[in-house]
Amino acid sequence: MRAPVSNLPIVFENAAVHAGAVAILDQISLRIAPGAPTVLIGPNGSGKTTLIRLGMGLLTPTSGQVTWSGRIEASSERRAMVFQRPIMLRRRVSGNIAYALAAAGIERRKRSERVTNLLRRVGLENLTDRPARRLSGGEQQRLALARALARDPEILFLDEPTASLDPASTKAVEDIVRLVAASGVKIVMATHDLGQARRLAGDVVFLVRGRVVEHAPTARFFTSPTTPEAATFVRGDLVI
Repeated sequence: MRAPVSNLPIVFENAAVHAGAVAILDQISLRIAPGAPTVLIGPNGSGKTTLIRLGMGLLTPTSGQVTWSGRIEASSERRAMVFQRPIMLRRRVSGNIAYALAAAGIERRKRSERVTNLLRRVGLENLTDRPARRLSGGEQQRLALARALARDPEILFLDEPTASLDPASTKAVEDIVRLVAASGVKIVMATHDLGQARRLAGDVVFLVRGRVVEHAPTARFFTSPTTPEAATFVRGDLVI
């Protein structure tokens, strides 16, 4: 059997997204390579979510282009995404995973074992029969991660997955992200939490007003930012 075609690296070449006269993303040139998680940070409205949607292929740039391993049109089968507020299906926990596996084309006879393995991977194996909509916020986010992993993605996009969670739930999600990244899945994650970026990121992309202001390895970004905007943001001051 031939190996799946890679979607990495993802390359943004002067990519822009406009809503009327407003530039949501402006001339983005960025390369997202295999390896440790890439974390997007920046003030509200800086374009983090739009950049993730563009990388996922949910949006088409107004100008410029996005390529996946050199291809302008690439199958999204190897990409998955978890939103900040995931929608739970009106099914049991196991049913949510089974649905995702069916959508991914997994044979029915293989689904039961895969459901068990995915729930174990996110620590929900004891909640398999609970209605998904009765889970806590942190449990729902872990279930959303399991559904995304049902696609066996090469790239996993996370849009502020812990923004509304308490510290214990945040840690549980972060632990899963670390394990997924260690398994070879490329994580691209947006967050407002600088501590989380320090803990998880291999490299940091800092956006302001729809532009990439700085892109650097995590240690260098936080200890020696090269732009005034990044230095201000790292200090915890407002970037306007």
